[in-house]
Amino acid sequence: MPDSPAFSPGSLIHARGRDWVVEPDSKPDFLHLRPLAGTADESAWIVTALEREAPVTANFPLPNPECRGNWSEMRLLQDAMLMRLRSGAGPFRSFGNIAVEPRVYQLVPLMMALRQEVTRLLIADDVGVGKTIEAGLIVRELMDRGEVARFSVLCPPNLVDQWQEELQRRFNIRATAVTSSTVKNLERQVPPGRSFFDHFPVTIISLDYIKSDAHRHSFLSAAPECLIVDEAHTCTSVGQGIQQRFRLLKELAADHNRHLILLTATPHSGIDSGFYNLLGLLNPEFTSLQDAGQQQRKTLRERLARYLLQRKRADITKWQQDQSLFPTRLSSEATYQLTGAWGTFFDEVQDYCIKMAESHRDNRMIWYATLALLRCISSSPASAVSALNERLNGVPATDAEQAITSELTGDEGDDEIAADRETPALADAGEESVLRGLMAKAQSLYGPQNDPKLKALIAGLKPLIQDGFSPIVFCQFISTANYVGQYLRKAFKTCHVQVVTGNLAPSEREEAVAALTADPRRILVATNCLSEGINLQKGFNAVVHYDLAWNPSRHEQREGRVDRYGQTSPTVKCLMLYGLDNPVDGFILKVILRKAKAIQDQLGIKVPIPENEKAITDALIRAALLKRRDSHSKAEQLMFDGFEEVDKMMDKAWKAATERAARTIFAQQPMRPEDVEPEFRRQQELIGSTKDLQRFMISAAVFLGAPLEPDNNSTWTINIANLPAALRTRLEEHKLSGKIRFSFQPVSGVLELTRTHPLTSGLADYIAERALDRNEVGRAAAVKVASGITEKTTVFSLRLRYCLTYTFNQKTHDLMAEELLTLIRTGSGPLHIATAEENKFLRELKPGGNIVDAAAQRFVNAALDEWKDDISTFAALIHERAEVLKSDHDRIRAAARQKAGSVSVKALMPPDLLSVCILMPAL
Repeated sequence: MPDSPAFSPGSLIHARGRDWVVEPDSKPDFLHLRPLAGTADESAWIVTALEREAPVTANFPLPNPECRGNWSEMRLLQDAMLMRLRSGAGPFRSFGNIAVEPRVYQLVPLMMALRQEVTRLLIADDVGVGKTIEAGLIVRELMDRGEVARFSVLCPPNLVDQWQEELQRRFNIRATAVTSSTVKNLERQVPPGRSFFDHFPVTIISLDYIKSDAHRHSFLSAAPECLIVDEAHTCTSVGQGIQQRFRLLKELAADHNRHLILLTATPHSGIDSGFYNLLGLLNPEFTSLQDAGQQQRKTLRERLARYLLQRKRADITKWQQDQSLFPTRLSSEATYQLTGAWGTFFDEVQDYCIKMAESHRDNRMIWYATLALLRCISSSPASAVSALNERLNGVPATDAEQAITSELTGDEGDDEIAADRETPALADAGEESVLRGLMAKAQSLYGPQNDPKLKALIAGLKPLIQDGFSPIVFCQFISTANYVGQYLRKAFKTCHVQVVTGNLAPSEREEAVAALTADPRRILVATNCLSEGINLQKGFNAVVHYDLAWNPSRHEQREGRVDRYGQTSPTVKCLMLYGLDNPVDGFILKVILRKAKAIQDQLGIKVPIPENEKAITDALIRAALLKRRDSHSKAEQLMFDGFEEVDKMMDKAWKAATERAARTIFAQQPMRPEDVEPEFRRQQELIGSTKDLQRFMISAAVFLGAPLEPDNNSTWTINIANLPAALRTRLEEHKLSGKIRFSFQPVSGVLELTRTHPLTSGLADYIAERALDRNEVGRAAAVKVASGITEKTTVFSLRLRYCLTYTFNQKTHDLMAEELLTLIRTGSGPLHIATAEENKFLRELKPGGNIVDAAAQRFVNAALDEWKDDISTFAALIHERAEVLKSDHDRIRAAARQKAGSVSVKALMPPDLLSVCILMPAL
């Protein structure tokens, strides 16, 4: 067999009965091919010497002048090719592969990542700003630049499924979920002798699974070159499980060539050592900030600014001058009093707690137990019964200390501690009759007629439901959540009420929330298992704090589930319930929550609860044992006998915490809007915006015989059954059939259609393949009369291919890139690249009538002769375009302050002529 010809990257060849494009990583005898009329998923490698028929050079079919189409069909073909673009030629390689139109502020972390030879970032933006999108943009860009082939997301187990969905839906990345429940099945898929993490290049890994000694070592030996760590603050504080997490991350970060992206909305959870451990993952030198002298601290702070991004919503809104970025949060309070039987019951329990505490003055555990018991009693009759029952059964008092400490520091983990884990051991048998009597009284208080807190909740929910809001009611205990759900079902019979607690596995929680979201009238009752990391903005727009959280960050995390990027409701409502004459509520509200809010308003940052938990719990215990005052004034009812002394005790702790927090405010690297926004707009022009997507879908559906059905809520419906059979078969592989309702913008309960969604890509692929298949007559030539022009205008639409060569850290790699380009000749003027104004004119053009066939065919033939005879003119413009792209890359590198490496852009000839259209002025 004779030697096969050498095919250069970007050239067209014919093999196996179809046309292909040669990819840059091909070898002379081992070709990596992507189908010319097909998708990247159909790419193939071939050994030329083993092919039955040797590959030969192919030519892209020219438009057929004898079978002319109309302008709308040509516009549709161009839009289909635009929607198919994945490997864009612009400086942001990833934009063709993402299904989200990022906000300009979300590009700042990407720009910061591009500044670094190895990405090390701590993204500590406010809750709900979009840290997942920011991290996804970075890893997608690193992958599309060829710098990363494998990466893992390490996150709490309840976030594994969410990360998997987000990567697939928004970034077109298929990831494998690795948890204790999935790993056995996955191991069976790994070939013998191959590493688990080599076989699955993108993984979402439960921190609780991977942190153990049994799994940590295997991961360390085969860990990928890039890591995202979500809720990173949960890995660097105290506790056995947290120490295991931190040891794993520290060993992973020790490889200085590994990209590391840390995500958290609460970088400082109140423990200085945990915060500086977190910074040390970026660079071990940063751990010395805690004890550094003035000059060293100044130097280290300046360096840290290149690794740390911490922005408040107000910063972002001011920067973008867009008040609609986030919803308006409206907060209110609802109060209740411990009156009647509830008040008598509370007083009796408090008397019991005081007696128990005084009889064991030297046993600190008992003091914790009294506080824990009152916490449960204050939550609900159900949690009271559970706690008192466990008091009878004798749960160790040390559990109460751990529960209270964890709640104050915000380190409760993924699931809440049930009420029955916060009670002390039974002191003596003489207490049994007292406890059984208290349990009987608690059981008699079930329901809104006897429970003033539940009654206040129902009263607060009624106006929310009437105004069309979908609320989440957050409770502290599982027993309380089940109790609240039971009575809300009775009070709101037209609403679907769902309870989600830590008793459900993460996947079951997700299924329960998804089923609830499908109902138009819904109420979600949840414990803190849904208060962190979970995205709930698409189904809910109100939050009720049924139980006050003892840590201010927990309130923000709860509200951040709905008040976040992507919330479609312009307003989010938050309601906080508390007891006017409940001493525990009074302490938490006045001494912790309101002080934290006042300090945040003053400093502009969230200040963690004071680090000295002993001082806090001492103050809490003293407050819990204070007797209620009989007063009609709300202000007075929040004060109790001896409260002033407790309040004064806490002022000193808050002052120290404020001083520490002030030291953690670090300067940010300046990133001006004018450095980012123009590049974002240019990139939109290259790959298409949401408006381009909408135009394509409307036109494509009509062309294929399944016109969209609009409704009054910015949503559309397409009937898949009306599409061609071959296309239906493709879509059914993605479980798309029947009538599908969608929107081009986020709408609660409706599919958000993006350029990478299988429905969009399916229609685009089908239309492009029909037009470009050499065995089918194309409709890529047209001659039309058009208003708005004064001379004959010839429009050439091209698909260009480039080879982008990245040189970085003494390494070079080539990547293929594509883009669409429009060339225009007006009258006898020079051929030129269409300006932004000309492209806008062509997008909005609505041509008029036709001209006679003979003249139309003559015009098309003349344009095609120009293409064939004057290719040098076209080539010069294409190379000019390559230089423009090179300058775009250089400008981004300059804005990102990339000093090392370079990028070159080489146009691969010949280009593909997709269509030619001649527009004639109206007579």
